[in-house]
Amino acid sequence: MPKDLKAMLQNNIENTSKLSENHRAKFEAKLQKELHATQKKNFYVFKIAASFLVLIGLSASLFYFSNEKDSLVTSVAKNESLGSISPELKTIENYYLASIQSEIVTLEETPENKELLDGYFKKISELTEDYKDLTKELNTEGLNEKTINALIENLQLRLKLLYQLKAQLNELKKLNITNNENVQI
Repeated sequence: MPKDLKAMLQNNIENTSKLSENHRAKFEAKLQKELHATQKKNFYVFKIAASFLVLIGLSASLFYFSNEKDSLVTSVAKNESLGSISPELKTIENYYLASIQSEIVTLEETPENKELLDGYFKKISELTEDYKDLTKELNTEGLNEKTINALIENLQLRLKLLYQLKAQLNELKKLNITNNENVQI
């Protein structure tokens, strides 16, 4: 049968007249003990969870970076050129390519020198194709001094041809100027 809660509490209050003197200290001690016990358990669970997360993160990053490194080595091997071997060779290659380009830009084509220009440009195109073949050889056979020297000599020869072309064009121009002076007088 249900009992009246209000009546039960009144009876209970009358029975407990006074709390002990150190009741508050005992209560606080029990409270502190319970609070610290639950926190230690929670931290233990968090430590385990954090350890698993760190292990999963390390294994995932190790897997990712090991695959990336393999693909990077493969792509470097496939796309290797003179400039990708070392910074010094890259500087040399850039110097020659820039010099070749600037010499080509400064050339003036006229009807008198068109044939001469076409002959030199044909030879320079052949050398450019040889350079591409040497680069392919460098990629297939790997680094060797013979191929690297051949690549550098190819660049030097192209630049030398352009200097010769420029000198011949200057001579042709001087010859035309002297012929024009002789005709005018």
